[in-house]
Amino acid sequence: MSGYTVKVVEGKYKLSGEFHTAEPNQPILDEQGKLCGICNPRRVVHHHSLGGEAPFFQAVTKGRLLATRCDNKDCKDGYQSIFIPYRICCPDCLERNTEIDITDLANKTAHVYSFMVCERSGAFNTLEKPIRFINVEFDGVVTILMSYLLGKAEPKIGMKVRPIFRTKDPTYTITDLAFVSAETAEKDLPKGFTFSK
Repeated sequence: MSGYTVKVVEGKYKLSGEFHTAEPNQPILDEQGKLCGICNPRRVVHHHSLGGEAPFFQAVTKGRLLATRCDNKDCKDGYQSIFIPYRICCPDCLERNTEIDITDLANKTAHVYSFMVCERSGAFNTLEKPIRFINVEFDGVVTILMSYLLGKAEPKIGMKVRPIFRTKDPTYTITDLAFVSAETAEKDLPKGFTFSK
């Protein structure tokens, strides 16, 4: 595939280069050399706008964890509610939330609310198996964050955990945020991950 670039000019994506290519069909043959099918490889570059959640993903790559809070005093149910995953608007009053940094809160109070271990996954999984998915609860936060546990510790309900951040070669996706047991030493973090900055 030839090179391609995406720039933002006056608030709009400006694309240049070749984004879609079709490669030659490859025969699929059985043991006797009989044609059974063909493989039609296609390569498509997908552009995904992060929209209003972009600050969350950028903060993760810098070792910070952002959440949002409803500061609308007229909100009957959501006033002062803290949300993570990051929510742009309050689900109760639909007013824009205030962005807040909860990194220190997460370091002190994050614990496993529930978990599951996944031995098999879909075709586009990039995480090493088995994947130890964890639901993380933080003191004073009204929502629960789904993430994954790295390191040697096995997940347990109530287990204290700390966030870690892929600050080296980030993907700008949710997999740049993971958790480890609160007792994990910095020298034992997976390659590319750090504790908060």
